[in-house]
Amino acid sequence: MSFTLPAIPEFHLPGWLKRINQRLPQWPHAIPLCLGLNLGLKLETLPPEIAELCEGKTVRVLLEDGGSEAVVACRNGVFRPRWRKVDSDSGNVADITFRGELHAYLKLITRQEDPDTLFFNRQIAIEGDTELGLGIKNLLDTLEWPPAVLATLKSRLERVCERAAPQTSH
Repeated sequence: MSFTLPAIPEFHLPGWLKRINQRLPQWPHAIPLCLGLNLGLKLETLPPEIAELCEGKTVRVLLEDGGSEAVVACRNGVFRPRWRKVDSDSGNVADITFRGELHAYLKLITRQEDPDTLFFNRQIAIEGDTELGLGIKNLLDTLEWPPAVLATLKSRLERVCERAAPQTSH
């Protein structure tokens, strides 16, 4: 069974959302990211090399247009949220930071855009340990989504696109 996901357009989240998110605690964003990473490892959707590569490292994912971030650390092959905010003034820094807007991350995870293209066009940037970042990027490039996951993703993206489409009057 083959699925074609709806094309993800370039869009920007509203500025008010960014302003609100910047005032909220950031650690809650790490929880679903950890759940997804750990589930992907358990279901073997993610290659086990991702946990090996990230072992003992702190990974930060910034959603620039959403004003939020998720910071996770991998210990003993399990991803866990980091509860303290990353900030260089306190010495609490991430080994690697991925920075981008929601549309770029969606294109990456749905395989609608080649990771190299997103990074080359600076839609997603890597800061920090470049070798670690390139290793993660290369592993993401090998992902193969199970058909059931693609079917669910397709139906949810179609609903989002329908809601986001301009309404025409008859």
